[in-house]
Amino acid sequence: LLQTITLASAAQKIAFYETKGNIMTSYLGGALGVMGGIYTAGGISGAHMNPAFSLAMCLTEQFPWWKFPIFVVVQIVGSFIAAGAVYILYFDAIWHHSNGTLTVTGPQETASIFATYPADFVSIGNGFLDQVIGTGVLIIVVMGIMDPRNKPVPKGLEPVVVALLVLSIECSMGANCGCPLNPARDIGPRLFTYLAGWGPEVFRWVEGRGRGGDGR
Repeated sequence: LLQTITLASAAQKIAFYETKGNIMTSYLGGALGVMGGIYTAGGISGAHMNPAFSLAMCLTEQFPWWKFPIFVVVQIVGSFIAAGAVYILYFDAIWHHSNGTLTVTGPQETASIFATYPADFVSIGNGFLDQVIGTGVLIIVVMGIMDPRNKPVPKGLEPVVVALLVLSIECSMGANCGCPLNPARDIGPRLFTYLAGWGPEVFRWVEGRGRGGDGR
């Protein structure tokens, strides 16, 4: 998760007023971050970066239930630490962009560097459905890639295929809510921003945030 978040390119896009990146570089950075994370941890832990994936593995009896809460805690803590790394790396840029006030809304908001926020018009119900569908597509295709009964992906290229899948979902389903797809990747950084000075507003569904739903 450290690589997934630090390579997501959101800080460059937002803190530099989109002069050093745009929505596509943000999506591409996030997808390649997933690839880097899988290559790094795939042989050690199976690269369980997403609680939804860990849950799916438990439900299909490919992963023991007793490990599930441990992995979820580690995933959230890893995301929290990764958010801290991004904050340190772009500390000066974040404070310059925010003009000394850390906010979740408005043209100088910086909270969406770390977590995803919905477009102004998206309701809670539509946002929930958006994430169910997006995460469902991700998990179903990843499980299909892992299924030995299907046509196999060339050995060693599985992370590349998953990254392309993430990029495809981001490009087609990212507008509503920013396409987090990963509860840990969202809640860990959101907790960090709450503690780092953005305050409780990071947990509210607020209309008029000013950035739409790119969330990266």
